[in-house]
Amino acid sequence: MLDWAPVVVGVALFVLLSPGLLIELPGTHRWVDFGSLRVTGKSATVHAIIFFALFAIITIPCNLHIYS
Repeated sequence: MLDWAPVVVGVALFVLLSPGLLIELPGTHRWVDFGSLRVTGKSATVHAIIFFALFAIITIPCNLHIYS
């Protein structure tokens, strides 16, 4: 059996946390920009750290499993 939970969680978080798609943190003009479709090095780093933290929290301590 394959555990699909990390794949599903990773794809969902990647789409939601893509810098500039929904939010950009830190923004280009303000601290938070919404729907700017721009990416800076700072925002990519911040979004990567948030992605890793949420991914680790959702998959490991919550013991989430999706089997096919």
